Amino acid sequence: MTISKDKVVAITYELEVEGQIADRATSERPLEYIHGNHNLLEKFEQNLEGKAVGDTFEFTLTPAEGYGESDPERILDLPKDMFKGPDGKYIEQFMRVGARVPLVNSAGQMIPGVVLEVGEATVKVDLNSPMAGKTLHFTGSVVSIREATEKELKEGLHGEYVQSNCGGNCGGCHGGCGEEKKDGECCGKGKGHCKK
Repeated sequence: MTISKDKVVAITYELEVEGQIADRATSERPLEYIHGNHNLLEKFEQNLEGKAVGDTFEFTLTPAEGYGESDPERILDLPKDMFKGPDGKYIEQFMRVGARVPLVNSAGQMIPGVVLEVGEATVKVDLNSPMAGKTLHFTGSVVSIREATEKELKEGLHGEYVQSNCGGNCGGCHGGCGEEKKDGECCGKGKGHCKK
């Protein structure tokens, strides 16, 4: 069996960016995804197309093939009040340069950002991917390939296509309120907790 559309693929990889290992998936914790369903970078998947279990890979993606160039319009000055918790106090973990903040857009999708500056009334946040403008060098191997089930094709490998029950405010790994999701459950703050 080779990698093609709708196959569940598990791979190990190392991602090198600017001479440093930026990410990796090991044989103990491989990256699993459904091929051809736009879950990964298009060019990344194209480089894996046709490979079989045990095959190795090595390729480089330009910024245009990866996460694009850094867009100055994705650097925003947001009202500082957006970073208050339910108690009305600023969430301290977000009040420092370099902090990663989970923001939620009007469609309920999580958009990760990085704090660049904390001012008197605003917080400057960069919504560009940390990999924007970077050349990505991948090496790795194919661990397993199998057919996706109908349920996986409909709901996603990890249930990511299923609509959550939290009113659209719990996208991604965070609910936009600074709390991790627990076992796939929402942060519990409910719709409207996090300012948009």
